[in-house]
Amino acid sequence: MGKCSLTVALPVISATGVEAAIIPTAVLSTHTMFKNFTCKDLDDQILPIAKHWKDEGITFDAFYTGYLASAAQVDKVILLIESLRTEGNLVIIDPAMADNGKLYPAFDNDFPKEMAKLCSMADIVLPNITEACLLTGNEYRKEYDEAFAKKVMRQMAAQGAKTVVLTGAAFDDKYGVMVYESAADSFSFYEQEWIDAVFHGTGDIFSSAFTGALVSGKSLNSSVKIAADFTAECIRITKESPDARWYGVDFESALPFLMRSMEQ
Repeated sequence: MGKCSLTVALPVISATGVEAAIIPTAVLSTHTMFKNFTCKDLDDQILPIAKHWKDEGITFDAFYTGYLASAAQVDKVILLIESLRTEGNLVIIDPAMADNGKLYPAFDNDFPKEMAKLCSMADIVLPNITEACLLTGNEYRKEYDEAFAKKVMRQMAAQGAKTVVLTGAAFDDKYGVMVYESAADSFSFYEQEWIDAVFHGTGDIFSSAFTGALVSGKSLNSSVKIAADFTAECIRITKESPDARWYGVDFESALPFLMRSMEQ
């Protein structure tokens, strides 16, 4: 219950026309913003599933990771990617662990150090500003300038990530998505209109739409635009709905918008 993680990722990626093979790392009764949620760790299933896929000769265009249930799972996901990775495929990491200056309730202060190991092997990493600060050892700033954003993104690239996509970037009266490509040492910014509403799961929606668009053959900048516009449309529809849910956005109603964007 709650629109985030795999409940969002699978339908969104499917809507982009990309087939997704999933490994649930845990089963939760709700997302972690609910109280008293239950959690069944599936840590012992990650590597056996990877082995089965490898034994079957299955290959992948990309690996995309989101919420992981524990620090121990990070090492297993690293082993999974190393065992199945082939030349030319992508590793896309959403370090889904924090927002608004705080870690999610399930994580302790040591978790970012473990997540940083996974991010270091990424072709593309998609943090928000809280996650970027935690992963680089910077003190979180609710308000920051462009220079700070660039510094943190360069630090993430120095840890190994080839491209850093900072979601929800907000500074100098601008709001949108900032991209740093380390090979060219270049930054770009996709500016959006700010919508005065906050809903859970929008990071998962952006990352999933971005991954689907990129794997389907869209360029990096086009994938950012598609994902950002789709996320904004989800928020807009939810905000305008009399039945808006506090626990997540009405992304289902926006899937036709995403599918039209993929055709352009």
